[in-house]
Amino acid sequence: MENRFIMTAFGEDRPGIVADVTRILFDNGCNLEETSMTQLADEFTLILLFSADRPEMTELLERECRRLEKEKGISAFVRLLRNRSGRTMVARAGSVLHVEGVDQAGIVYKVSQFLADKGLNICDLKSQVSPSPGSGTILYIMDIHVQLPEGTDLSAFEQGLAVVADDLNVDISFSA
Repeated sequence: MENRFIMTAFGEDRPGIVADVTRILFDNGCNLEETSMTQLADEFTLILLFSADRPEMTELLERECRRLEKEKGISAFVRLLRNRSGRTMVARAGSVLHVEGVDQAGIVYKVSQFLADKGLNICDLKSQVSPSPGSGTILYIMDIHVQLPEGTDLSAFEQGLAVVADDLNVDISFSA
């Protein structure tokens, strides 16, 4: 039976960090399926979805993660995924929230809590801070790709977004 795993890893950004992490998977016969990798500050982060046939893979990969930290300074964690069944979600192409406003604590929390309360699943979230071209004020810019539950009332959803935007004093746009 094929097992699926998720590994997260991060370490000081440098040439070879991706090779160091993925070598563990290659050396142990794992098949890399999906990845998300990016530099955050001076760290490089990796999120990896992969599969393996061997049942003892969890313990082996946990040992490899400890070795990676000791030898390369890369923190890595692995988890076996179990089969899950859930409610039906509709992945509408282009269902994206764009949030932009003066940087402040709580933007991600309040927007993501609103989405959770409405039953929307976040598929991807990217954010950055950037100086405003005119004033140099630091802006927080975030794009969130979401899955909508079947039967979502888009009008009520957008009205709720307007309340969140007013509370945070940010602009939020939604395209379905």
